[in-house]
Amino acid sequence: MSVLKVIELLASSTISWEDATQKAVTKASKSLKNIKSVYIKNQSAAVSEGKISEYRATIKVTFELE
Repeated sequence: MSVLKVIELLASSTISWEDATQKAVTKASKSLKNIKSVYIKNQSAAVSEGKISEYRATIKVTFELE
């Protein structure tokens, strides 16, 4: 029987929402083992001088407990 845990992470990027998500997964995988999936809960952006200056993503990471 598997037991899974879900945590919520916030990440940002100056490139894209996809890059923000990847940064969160890369960072999480350094301390979490057995990551199974990622769910994008929310996306937002900061605007400066009429242009997007930062992409922000709130994600849920699911991983299997050992």
